[in-house]
Amino acid sequence: MAGQLNPYLLLAVPLAPLAGSAIAGLFGTKFFGNKIGRTASHSATILGVLISFIISVQTLLAVMDGASYNGTLYNWMTVMGLKLEIGFLVDSLTAMMMCVVTSVSLMVHIYTIGYMADDEGYNRFFSYISLFTFSMLMLVMSNNFLQLFFGWEAVGLVSYLLIGFWYTRPTAIYANMKAFLVNRVGDFGFILGIGLLLAYAGSMNYGEVFAKKNELAALTLPGTDWMLITVACICLFIGAMGKSAQFPLHVWLPDSMEGPTPISALIHAATMVTAGIFMVARMSPLFELSDTALSFVLVIGSITALFMGFLGIIQNDIKRVVAYSTLSQLGYMTVALGASAYSVAVFHLMTHAFFKALLFLGAGAVIIGMHHDQDIRNMGGLRKYMPITWITSLLGSLALIGTPFFSGFYSKDSIIEAVHESQIWGSGFANFAVLAGVFVTAFYSFRMYFLVFHGEERFGKAHDHHGHSAHDAHDAHEEHDNAHDAHHHHGLAPGEKPHEAPFVVTLPLILLAIPSVIIGFIAIGPMLHGDFFRDVIFVGESHKALQILTEKFHGAAAMGMHAFSTAPFYLALAGVAAAYYCYMVNPRVPAWFYSKFRGIHTILENKYYLDKFNEVVFGAGARVLGGGLWRIGDRALIDGLIVNGSAKAVGWFSTVIRHLQSGYIYHYAFVMIIGVLGFLIYFMPFPTFAK
Repeated sequence: MAGQLNPYLLLAVPLAPLAGSAIAGLFGTKFFGNKIGRTASHSATILGVLISFIISVQTLLAVMDGASYNGTLYNWMTVMGLKLEIGFLVDSLTAMMMCVVTSVSLMVHIYTIGYMADDEGYNRFFSYISLFTFSMLMLVMSNNFLQLFFGWEAVGLVSYLLIGFWYTRPTAIYANMKAFLVNRVGDFGFILGIGLLLAYAGSMNYGEVFAKKNELAALTLPGTDWMLITVACICLFIGAMGKSAQFPLHVWLPDSMEGPTPISALIHAATMVTAGIFMVARMSPLFELSDTALSFVLVIGSITALFMGFLGIIQNDIKRVVAYSTLSQLGYMTVALGASAYSVAVFHLMTHAFFKALLFLGAGAVIIGMHHDQDIRNMGGLRKYMPITWITSLLGSLALIGTPFFSGFYSKDSIIEAVHESQIWGSGFANFAVLAGVFVTAFYSFRMYFLVFHGEERFGKAHDHHGHSAHDAHDAHEEHDNAHDAHHHHGLAPGEKPHEAPFVVTLPLILLAIPSVIIGFIAIGPMLHGDFFRDVIFVGESHKALQILTEKFHGAAAMGMHAFSTAPFYLALAGVAAAYYCYMVNPRVPAWFYSKFRGIHTILENKYYLDKFNEVVFGAGARVLGGGLWRIGDRALIDGLIVNGSAKAVGWFSTVIRHLQSGYIYHYAFVMIIGVLGFLIYFMPFPTFAK
C-alpha cells in the first residue's frame, strides 16, 4: 500500500540496537558491577538487532509498494534561521541499506557467541557491535547533513573501539590510532564539503539542498574560477575516500584486522566501509552536475581496484587476503559511481556485503579450527575436517570472482559493462583496471582457497613457518592474544587435527551463503533495470552508461548464459587455473617468480611504501610543525611573553610604584597639593579677550 511510513516504527529500528548495547554495556560489564551474565548480554543485543531487522524487512516491502517517509522527528535547535534537526529519509535506497546492515549485523551477533566464547570482554564486545549497528542505521536513515555527519563520526568512533578491542596489545593500539587519524583526514574534507553546501544553499536538509542544485551549479568558488559544486563534491568524496578506504587513504583498513574477526565482517566488509559509497549515491543529484568530480572519483576507484588487488597476491595471513579483496571491491564500487552508474555501485555494495561477510566469517571459522593460526602456509587439506566451512567459503569465493549466476557476477559484470560504455574522462584506464582486476581477484582468492582447503596437510608439524619473516610471524599470531592465558598454544600441536566450528558459528555461514548465491539473480532486474531507484538516484541525460546496459539486458538468465562468451569469464577462469597450477601442481612457479621479480615483491610487501611515505612526509612534517608551534607558540609566545612576560611587567611596575609609598606624611601632603593644583589648572575656565 502506498503512503507514508510510521515514523515511530522507523524510530525503533536504530533505537532497538542502542537499547541492547546499553543493557550489555552498562549492566554486563564492570561499569555497574557486571549485574547480568553473558547469556543476558548477548540475548539483549541479538533481540535488539532482530527487532531492527524485522522492521527493516517490513519497511522494504512497504517501500516496494510505494510507501516512503521524509520528515523531521526532533528539532534540536534553530540558529539564525538554520534548523538543526534529527529526521529520517526512508526510500528504496535507505530501505535496502537498512536490510543489509541489520541482516549482516544479526549474523555477526549470532556468530560472535561461538567466536568470542573464551574472551573476557565478551559482554563489552556485544555492546560495541550493537552500538555500531545503531550508528550505521542513523547514518543511512538520515535526511540531513547534520545527522549524516553524526552517524559518520559515530561509526568511526565505534570502529576505533573495536579495532583496539584487545587494548593491551601494542599492535591493536597502533592499528586503531592509525584508523582514527587517517579517517580524520578524510573527515576534514567531508566537513568542508558540508560547510560549502550549507554556506551557499542555506540548509542542511537533503531535499532543500538538492532543490537549489541548479543555482549551486552556476556559482564559482570565491577568488577562483573553480565551479563551487565541483569543489564541494570532491570534498565530500574525500570523506568517502577515508571511510571507504580509497587510495591513498586506504592504509588503515589492512591494519584494522587486529580487531576480532566478527568486526572484520561487520565493519570492514559489509557496512562501515560502504558508507562512502552510499553517501555518494545519495548525493547523485549533486555529483551529476560535475564531470570533473566524477572523473576524480573514477580514477581513484580504478587505482584502488587494481593496485590493492596486487597486494592480495602476496599475503599469507588469511584475514589480510580478504581485507585486500575488500579494498579492491570497494574500488569497483567507486568506479561505478564515477561512471554515473550509481545503482550498479549500490547493487554491488549489497551483493558484496553478503559474500564478503561470508568470507570473513569463514576465515574466522578456519582460525578457530586451526587454534588461532592465521598463516595459510600452515594449512592445507581442511576440506575433509571442516566441510561446512569449506563449501560456504567456496561459494563465497565463486561469488567474489564473478562466476556466472552467482550474486557477485551480476553486480561485478554490470560495473565492467558500465565503465566500458562510459564517456567520462578516465574511463579508458578504468576499463583496463576493472578487467585486469578480474584476473587478479580470481588468482589471489583461489590461491587462498587451494592453500587452505586442498593439497598437503601442513598443520600440526614442528616447522619454522617455512622461513617466515618477522612480519609474517606477527601475522600468524594476530588473533586472540588476550583471549587466552600465556600458555595458550597458537596453531595445532604435532599430530593434532583441525575441527569444524560449533553450530552457532556455522549457522551464519550457511545463512549468508544463500544470498551470496541467489540475491544477484533476483535483484538485478528491479534494482538496475527497473524502477526500484526511480526518484531516488538521479543520472544526467549526458551520462548514458546505465541506459545502454538496460537496453542490452534481456533477463538475469540470459545475462548469465551470455557471460560464458565474454572476456571477464575467461579472465576469471584463467586466474583460477593459474592459482591451481602454481599452488597445487607446480609450487616451484611462485618461487621462480619470487627469485626473478624480487624487487616487485619487495614493493608489494612494503605496500608501495605508502606507510613509509606517510611516516616520513606527513609524520615528520607534523612533528616539525608541532615542535615549531611548541617552541614559538607555547614556550616563546604563551609561556615567555604572555605568562612570564606579564608577571615580569607586573613586578617591574610594582618596583616603580612602591617608591611612591615612602611612609612620610609630608610626601603624601606634597602629592595631594600637586594633585589639587593639577585639577585646578585642568578645570579652571580661562578668560577670553575680545579683539
